[in-house]
Amino acid sequence: MAKYNKKLMISNKLGLHARAATKLAQLSHKFDAEVTVTLAGKDADASSIMGLMLLAGAQGKEVTITTEGEDAEKALADVCKLFNDKFDEDE
Repeated sequence: MAKYNKKLMISNKLGLHARAATKLAQLSHKFDAEVTVTLAGKDADASSIMGLMLLAGAQGKEVTITTEGEDAEKALADVCKLFNDKFDEDE
């Protein structure tokens, strides 16, 4: 089974707040892959909005995204794009 991981910086001003967490959760549901976000030694399933918000990911924090499954490579690429696009938020 394919497994990938990548470190990313949270660059949007509000961090992993409700709207950003919702976008990430909705995106992760599209793939046949498990997507996990790790911050400061704590893991959250990317499909869980509450789990993501409990990580308290603020702007400037580094997270590790891990994807595992059939669509792991595509899932990682799309999650990276979402982070790089600052969750499509106006800064």
